[in-house]
Amino acid sequence: MSKTTLRDRLKAHARELGFDALGIAPAVPPPGYEHYREWLRRGFAADMAYMHKHEAARSTPHRVLEGVRSVLVGSVVYGRRRTASESPRQGKVARYAQGADYHEVLWQKLGELLAWLKREVPEVIGRAVADTAPLLERDYARLAGLGWIGKNTMMIDRKLGSFTVLGALLVDCELEYDPPHEGFHCGTCRRCLDACPTGAFAGPFQLDARKCLSYWTIEHRGPTPEAIAESLDGWSFGCDICQEVCPWNRKAPEGSETALLPRGDWANPDLIEWIEADPLEFRKRLKGTALSRAKRSGLVRNAALVMGERRVIEAIPGLTKLLDDDAEEVREAARWSLGRCNEAALTGEEAPGEGG
Repeated sequence: MSKTTLRDRLKAHARELGFDALGIAPAVPPPGYEHYREWLRRGFAADMAYMHKHEAARSTPHRVLEGVRSVLVGSVVYGRRRTASESPRQGKVARYAQGADYHEVLWQKLGELLAWLKREVPEVIGRAVADTAPLLERDYARLAGLGWIGKNTMMIDRKLGSFTVLGALLVDCELEYDPPHEGFHCGTCRRCLDACPTGAFAGPFQLDARKCLSYWTIEHRGPTPEAIAESLDGWSFGCDICQEVCPWNRKAPEGSETALLPRGDWANPDLIEWIEADPLEFRKRLKGTALSRAKRSGLVRNAALVMGERRVIEAIPGLTKLLDDDAEEVREAARWSLGRCNEAALTGEEAPGEGG
């Protein structure tokens, strides 16, 4: 059987498994590695120490799988377009985190794809990774022909847009490779750069995590600076602004993967419920979701800050209880928010919801 036939059948099976696109790239060093190193040198990784720890490992896919020869990159469109919430109690959650944990979804699909390939090539050895191994996935997505890396650092597919999650399957056999995506289709557009509420882009392709709402609401541990708290605009986990304004997402399809579709309790969450929830029960609810990355303390901290940003008076009882929370970041957020909410109670100047 020819390699071309194997490649085509492999892609066909990937579509059956629910991948919206699949490309195959050679296991060469990632072209963007020096850009990544410069990003680290400039301090743009904030306090994400793991980015520095695995710097050398990202220089070659052979650090992920010894003997790798091909990198298969699959993408899955996720979620639905966000609708504005009418209540100031409701927060915003990044689209990718409104359903099941995308890591689990990708691992399952990649595992099934590897099992299929093993039936065709019994001696093949492979490893599935989904955003948790030291691999520059977007570089390999471009090398595999799936799209280009936009000014907001997201991988953009002409047909699928950028609301996609990427998974990679590294294998030690040589397959027929797809031609890399050579074009760049952002042109002079700056919508993503200009729309960022905190000015997190130092320039095209340069995201400074120290100013990024996704970093502060997901990765950061500890209290949140006031300047960031005042700029959350309801974002309680992640931020989609730089993708929402991208013209390539206007006609992009919405997700069809059932597991990644929005769940009612995460799509437009009631943040007062987050604040008042029993800690143990709240942690149980987070299992199996990408929201667990921020942990209960991070999410409740964020919820408290959004209530303070919006001066939601009805949040005062729950915020008061949080003054005795075990987590310092939660206590600090509650103190800051109570000051603003109590002021609103005296002046009657509660902020409206997103739709107000």
